Amino acid sequence: MPASSGNGAVTRSTLRQQIADALRDEVLAGRLQPGQEFTVKEIAEQYGVSATPVREALVDLSAQGLLEADQHRGFRVHEYSLADFRGMIEARGLVTDGMFHGLAKGLATGAATGAAGGRVGGFASDSPGPRGFFVRVGDPRAAAALAGVRRRGEEARRAAAAGELNILIGYDLRFWRELGALFGNPYLTDFLHRMRVQTWVCAVQHLRRLSGLRGHLWSDYTDVVDALTRRELTEARQVVDAYDLHSLALIEGLANDRDGLPDLASDGGEDKETETETETEQEQDTDDGVTAPAGNAGNGGTL
Repeated sequence: MPASSGNGAVTRSTLRQQIADALRDEVLAGRLQPGQEFTVKEIAEQYGVSATPVREALVDLSAQGLLEADQHRGFRVHEYSLADFRGMIEARGLVTDGMFHGLAKGLATGAATGAAGGRVGGFASDSPGPRGFFVRVGDPRAAAALAGVRRRGEEARRAAAAGELNILIGYDLRFWRELGALFGNPYLTDFLHRMRVQTWVCAVQHLRRLSGLRGHLWSDYTDVVDALTRRELTEARQVVDAYDLHSLALIEGLANDRDGLPDLASDGGEDKETETETETEQEQDTDDGVTAPAGNAGNGGTL
């Protein structure tokens, strides 16, 4: 369980979130397998807590689509199909397309009215507004925010190059959540984050069957940020589209070959930057409830 913060007092809501985060990590790590069943009592005994926060956490995870509630048998890990995965990729693609469309409108509005000061898109020019920091071209806060997202992308790229799945998942989710936040619409950001968690849950059951995925994983995180920094929206969208196509092709290939893909076990096409930094791998990213732990190397990272 994650350690509590503050004065050490653990409220029920905090404990509820800690349990939900821990169980979600168990699913993403493959230690809770699709279809695996368990009861509130079993989880409560495992973590040494009462049944109430456990039941609340399991209900939360069921609402997120990660678990299924059975009135008589407790809960089970949701089993996603390949069709589910295709639908998730399509859904998140539509969301990101919408974000880029809104960004293009915001930048056009900013170019037309921002130079004269006053208001941009109905909001004061010193406010993030409905299009986020991107609207204000040249704003140092926008540059600083993008630089922070880029650093997260660098960590994700290193994890992908090394095939460190647990580390990659944490950085990947954090990267896209922070990037999405810059668009200025928290509803889209939350929906996209949920879709990304679900696609990872769906994919890990295939990725963890294999070894030697290093060099075959999508790792162009910084390319997205660099294109956005230059305001090259078409280029950024192309990179994201390539990401989705890569994810779909790899998972479909793995799903259609239950014995694995021998050609993916080679080191061919390996990314030139395969080293990882031990200190950064040990960083715990808890803002989105998914950690990037060290020492739990896996294989994969396409989503």
